[in-house]
Amino acid sequence: MSKQSGRRRFLLSAASFAFRVAVVVILFGGGGWLLLAHPETPVPSHWNPLRELKVTAPVTPITRFQLNRALADESQCRATLAEAGVSFAEMNDLIESEYCGIPGRGLLSRLTTSGVNAVETSCTTALRLTMWEYHVVQPAAQEHLGTRVNQLRHVGSYNCRQMRTAQGETSAWSSHAKADAIDIVGVRLDDGRSLTLLSDWQAAGPEGAFLRQIWRGACDWFRVVLGPDFNHLHADHFHLQGPGWGYCR
Repeated sequence: MSKQSGRRRFLLSAASFAFRVAVVVILFGGGGWLLLAHPETPVPSHWNPLRELKVTAPVTPITRFQLNRALADESQCRATLAEAGVSFAEMNDLIESEYCGIPGRGLLSRLTTSGVNAVETSCTTALRLTMWEYHVVQPAAQEHLGTRVNQLRHVGSYNCRQMRTAQGETSAWSSHAKADAIDIVGVRLDDGRSLTLLSDWQAAGPEGAFLRQIWRGACDWFRVVLGPDFNHLHADHFHLQGPGWGYCR
């Protein structure tokens, strides 16, 4: 992780902590609670901790609080995706074993502003992916490539298997065994171009800059992000994982 990215993540964490302290002060202030809870409150929803997450709202220190609340509540998670125009058809939970299955299961076939090949995954993975696509991928495409992303390309989310490392398979279960991760291999652009990590990660021009920016930005929405610089097993994809210890490489 670059020094700039690490500093940005530190500042976001500090701002989030300061916000939580402020929330406690406001809520115990009585009047602040009434102001935030009032149906016609002047406080914008993306600055109001009592309001639900809106995918398309600007990102503020409160966004993390709202996102965590949606991730912890399946009905709220699904409602947030629906409000953002995401196609996530509800399916019965999959239970294969103690180690494998998909809680909060659905068929994801479209994000807020781009397509995605239909994939079974969890609501939490779908929501994190949606936030990344809207707030990181599309702005980076406009900045570096002058166009928009038409489709995110992946190689799946759910896979009942144990973790693979550069040294071989381990006894620990992969995050894919619960659909807590998704592997992204590239994008298709509105202008017809296709970019892949395998072909364009090392590119010196705007294509490489775009891929590196969306990799760094993924660290704001997923707890574990692994890419081509991590090891040869990830040479062709981003491993985007929800739960974890906070690792970006």
